[in-house]
Amino acid sequence: MPSTVIAQFTYTRPKSELVVTFRSGKRYAYEGVPPKVYEDFLRAGSKGRYFSLHIRDRYPTRRLPPDEPELVSSPILKWR
Repeated sequence: MPSTVIAQFTYTRPKSELVVTFRSGKRYAYEGVPPKVYEDFLRAGSKGRYFSLHIRDRYPTRRLPPDEPELVSSPILKWR
């Protein structure tokens, strides 16, 4: 089932960085997110609920411009 809050997210394993794009268009990068948290997020039935309980306010965060391309030199994993 699509999320009503989260449009998509990507995860970069070497950097342990999770980038979440919300339906509002706002984008945030969460640093130091363990692979297990990403994997559980990927499998969660409710992305918004999982995000609120396990990611929001738990990792260093920076806001990204809505149109900033994701510059990574390694493979990323993506969910839509």
